[in-house]
Amino acid sequence: MRTVPIWEKANLTLEEAAAYYGIGINKLRSLTDTDDCPYVLWVGNKRLIKRKPFEKYLEGQYSV
Repeated sequence: MRTVPIWEKANLTLEEAAAYYGIGINKLRSLTDTDDCPYVLWVGNKRLIKRKPFEKYLEGQYSV
């Protein structure tokens, strides 16, 4: 089975996003807790971060 590198994935788990962006899991949880969050995808109870929209969000932020 081939493993897809993180930078090629469209959606990241909280653990993958924390490792990729250098942001803590608890901070990612607080950023994605709102119902209208444009860069989170819910699969049942699993929270996935949409990589490209999240990168655009981070580009516009001074601090997180």
